[in-house]
Amino acid sequence: MAKTQLNVRVDEATAEAARERALQRGVSMNRYIEELVLRDAGEVGQTFVEAASDFMKQYERVFAEEFGRDPGGAPGPAAPADREGLPGTT
Repeated sequence: MAKTQLNVRVDEATAEAARERALQRGVSMNRYIEELVLRDAGEVGQTFVEAASDFMKQYERVFAEEFGRDPGGAPGPAAPADREGLPGTT
């Protein structure tokens, strides 16, 4: 995999803490920073998925009523005539 060089400026205490943590983990400073970023990106992605799932569970009935589907996914009542032509309607 191709690597891109980044230059980052941090205060000396942060730089020293990063050096110590990389040494404790037995990895290079580059690898340590890369792992931090990947872990952070993964946590953000997971947090988003969990929040979206919670939102959908909380508002499942509202979506079912609005878009004509039972919460289990079965088709619901026919869509009102004023919604013809909208995505998901016939």
